[in-house]
Amino acid sequence: MEGATGERAPLLGARRAAGAGAFAGRRAACGAVLLTELLERAAFYGVTSDLVLFLNGPALGWEGAQASQALLLFLGLTYLGSPFGGWLADARLGRARAILLSLALSLLGMLAFPLLAAPASRAALCGLPRPSRVLNCSAPYPNGTAVCPATAPRRCAPATFVGLALVGLGVATVKANITPFGADQVKDRGPEATRRFFNWFYWSINLGAILSLGGVAYIQQNVSFFTGYLIPTVCVAVAFMVFLCGQRVFITKPPDGSAFTDMFKILMYSCCSQGRGGARTGSSEGIGVFQHSSKQSLFDSCKMSRGGPFTEEKVEDVKALVKVAPVFLALIPYWTVYFQMQTTYVLQSLHLRIPEISSITTNPHTFPAAWLTMFDAVLILLLIPLKDKLVDPLLRRSGLLPSSLKRIAVGMFFVMCSAFAAGILESKRLDLVKEKTINQTIGHVVYHAADLPIWWQVPQYVLIGISEIFASIAGLEFAYSAAPKSMQSAVMGLFFFFSGVGSFVGSGLLALVSLKAIGWMSSHKDFGNINSCYLNYYFFLLAAIQGATLLLFLIVSVKYDRQRSRADGVPANVRA
Repeated sequence: MEGATGERAPLLGARRAAGAGAFAGRRAACGAVLLTELLERAAFYGVTSDLVLFLNGPALGWEGAQASQALLLFLGLTYLGSPFGGWLADARLGRARAILLSLALSLLGMLAFPLLAAPASRAALCGLPRPSRVLNCSAPYPNGTAVCPATAPRRCAPATFVGLALVGLGVATVKANITPFGADQVKDRGPEATRRFFNWFYWSINLGAILSLGGVAYIQQNVSFFTGYLIPTVCVAVAFMVFLCGQRVFITKPPDGSAFTDMFKILMYSCCSQGRGGARTGSSEGIGVFQHSSKQSLFDSCKMSRGGPFTEEKVEDVKALVKVAPVFLALIPYWTVYFQMQTTYVLQSLHLRIPEISSITTNPHTFPAAWLTMFDAVLILLLIPLKDKLVDPLLRRSGLLPSSLKRIAVGMFFVMCSAFAAGILESKRLDLVKEKTINQTIGHVVYHAADLPIWWQVPQYVLIGISEIFASIAGLEFAYSAAPKSMQSAVMGLFFFFSGVGSFVGSGLLALVSLKAIGWMSSHKDFGNINSCYLNYYFFLLAAIQGATLLLFLIVSVKYDRQRSRADGVPANVRA
């Protein structure tokens, strides 16, 4: 069924009685979106969980720094490319076609990894390896230095980067579009249905992560990288088929123009008109409308009713985006701390005592380092249904359900506590390694660890999991609800773009504290060993930055809620 605006809805089950449930008539569409996201996330974590181990292994022989750089570039692309994915959907393809194209692109890129993992296909793609001795730069030498070549030959680098680029672009486009596309399936059922959809959407993300981290990462580290990369490739193929078959039940709409294009045109016109206005009033006494040079009056000058070339609706959409931007900026430190879970938290875990896993094979299997992130995902899987079915309805009946911005603030508090807990644990670990270290081999690399069980990291992962339930879910909900209809994909793209900015800020901060003048993250004697570094100072610094940002965010959120309440004509103290 197609409306006047070109929006297409299924013929059956388009409308049901309010008492039939928030998802009545839309369960098939929502289920297809959630299953697609689950499989896509399983494939994503199948690539990222052991990518450094794969590139650093004997098959390709990349240096640890080179492998880490490749992963950082890939993660940055998956987030920073999201605005482009939103623009592609809004201006050219529509969300449904953009998602299908991105899944096909991801599938094409994913094919590179099982081919690189298999010796025969790797030789065909990259040629025969040149004989070279792979040095272990993580183990200290008797004189206290690690002797390594200046640069290691990155075997199969072109094929690897092409595969990562294709997957990264596909993931970025999915990120920007599948969240608002899924919410579109229940948008006419009211904010309660939207809130519940976001809860279950995030639940699906973490179920995909658990399936991938629990099974795929174990297979990659202990069995075979070929099998370990073939599984996520199949996941992307199945996700493509599920979403393709779901076209019959999806609510879709055609592209109606890019909010980014309109935004840049309006901003350029506003700047130019402001310059002309300033020139006209430069010799005046400053009396008149130009003395009230605010953001609102600046953008209002672009409206047709004020002599500008743009419609009222487009100008109001840009004004709404400007109001949302400070919230996204305030979330950058949150994401900076959050991405430590995949980087410095893992680095810390490799220098704690990791248990072996009994195996029927002759070689004992080791506990995969990537499994630690499952504590975060498992916690989310357990708590989101509890929150959705019990906590939120109870708070709503009592009139105490906080706004999305207040929930983001709570998430910031918990992520600050996670960084602080990591700093305390690292301080204890450094005290222990001064007395005794144990050698453990992980992925054919020897690490000199403290005699302290890895389970002491569980609290910091639990705290990050709790923070996700509040900050990340509420952030998605806020981005969707605060965005005008014409720019929902664009705003979602900006949400993930600032997530990527947070990742790069963390990388830059890590590089800063690694300078020899500071020396928190590099001993400059053994570049693979953190036992003579001060990783605890880095964690405490992150906690302090997040704490200061939390105070600023509380000010921003209160101001935004008041503005939203005045615009809606609802008192701020009764808003959900």
